[in-house]
Amino acid sequence: MHMLAGRKILLIIGGGIAAYKSLDLIRRLRERGASVVPVLTKGGAEFVTPLSVAALAGGKLYRDLFDLGDEAEMGHIQLSRAADLIVVAPATADLMSKMANGQANDLATTLLLATDKRVLIAPAMNVRMWEHAATKRNAKKLKQDGILFVGPDKGDMACGEYGPGRMAEPLAIVAAVEDALLNGPLKSRHILVTSGPTHEPIDPVRYIANRSSGAQGSAIANALAALGAKVTFVTGPARAKMPTGCTIVPVETADEMLAAVHDALPADAAVFAAAVADWKVTSASDKKIKKTKSAKLPILEFAENSDILRTISNMGKDRPQLVVGFAAETDDVLENATAKRKRKGCDWIVANDVSPETGIMGGVENDVTLITSDAAENWPRMSKDAVAHRLAEKIADTLGQDK
Repeated sequence: MHMLAGRKILLIIGGGIAAYKSLDLIRRLRERGASVVPVLTKGGAEFVTPLSVAALAGGKLYRDLFDLGDEAEMGHIQLSRAADLIVVAPATADLMSKMANGQANDLATTLLLATDKRVLIAPAMNVRMWEHAATKRNAKKLKQDGILFVGPDKGDMACGEYGPGRMAEPLAIVAAVEDALLNGPLKSRHILVTSGPTHEPIDPVRYIANRSSGAQGSAIANALAALGAKVTFVTGPARAKMPTGCTIVPVETADEMLAAVHDALPADAAVFAAAVADWKVTSASDKKIKKTKSAKLPILEFAENSDILRTISNMGKDRPQLVVGFAAETDDVLENATAKRKRKGCDWIVANDVSPETGIMGGVENDVTLITSDAAENWPRMSKDAVAHRLAEKIADTLGQDK
């Protein structure tokens, strides 16, 4: 598997002659399994064509902050947070100055100001511009703000001068991208994620299940892996695409899921996003139950499944530092989820309303409230990817404080 498989890179192409290297950078990133969403600045479009950028990226190109069609499809806030990493290549002196001073007068600078993801820049400019006191101040400020740098290199420039200021070569930028993603804030942390429904057999061809697609669990696993975590993903028979860069453990029933969870421990954190069936059939048949002419219908006897969230939340010294549960409710969401957190003994509950009219169960969006021992934090309705990124960042912050 490629090191960048499944990773999403938002690439901002600044206005400099080095923009031609961005075309090769897109190709190199995609060769390694990453998807690239390109943002072409007005200056960048003077050096590379939108058509060439979009063709190499294999998807939509973004250019204008005020493109209402794009705003309806994906607002600039969501666009700035949907990627695992933002890369600026080339990062011109002008763009670095705008970043350092918090300007937001076009799509690129607005994305950079609105993002909650890490940013990697590849400076490219004339040697005198790079060595100017203003650029040095801006670079120092950006580094203090946590902006990652790759380059610039020394070499001959298009202007005929020689010295530092050349944009790093595409392969060097790729290496910096890999380093940024693999050495994120969750590096060396092991996180367990459960996802999807469970199937409780009635007979060899029938089962009891629910409508969970597993999309939110997959998104959470991807977001945690993007921050450098080692993720064990225990999943029931989900329809959603499996996460990448994770250890995937497929299961069918609640009992199998509980056993897989125990086998995956110890872990620094555990996120129980699976929609585990509450009951199982005690008298499941090993042969298909036949329909007969008799009016008598088969009677199914049920027993409660093991409570995986409560079991792990109360397991003593081997308990993960942080245990996060999910509460899918159809009424009195906040009240029921708050009670569930206390009853289960977990640290956080992510509560959501899965009433049929919300379209959340099996849909692409989620509307959640994060409940902790201190507060209930309501998040605006957003994509499941965005929910996953926000939750992953909070997990990273919390585990970082425990070091």
